Amino acid sequence: MQYNLIVPGFFRRLACMIYEALLLLAVIFIASFLFSASTHFSGTGPLRAAFQVYLFSIMAAYFTWFWSRGRRTLAMKTWGIRIVKEEGQAVLPQQAFLRYCLAWLSLTGIGIVWALFDRDHQFLHDRLMGTRLVISKD
Repeated sequence: MQYNLIVPGFFRRLACMIYEALLLLAVIFIASFLFSASTHFSGTGPLRAAFQVYLFSIMAAYFTWFWSRGRRTLAMKTWGIRIVKEEGQAVLPQQAFLRYCLAWLSLTGIGIVWALFDRDHQFLHDRLMGTRLVISKD
């Protein structure tokens, strides 16, 4: 696999995030249905905290799987983006999981605003993890 380590533009990365959110919505929908069907959860009550942890875990597994060992999500494949370490190597599962946890900063807006002022235009969670989004040639 060939990496040119060129950072995709800000709007390309933002479009990829929006597309990823749409795909993730389907994953969350199916996971929510399975949880509700198996526990008779109606959205309130004592299972609410367990449901939230469950969804966080489902999303963590989704991103950890796709971001590690050179794999990419469908949105990343569509937009020609790959996550690598600073030197271009594939991200390990532990690093992918920690990146997922730190990526929640971007959802607050902090990580996205950070990218506007970062010297390499990296999101905050990528800067903290030593990873980067690059344009993929495959």
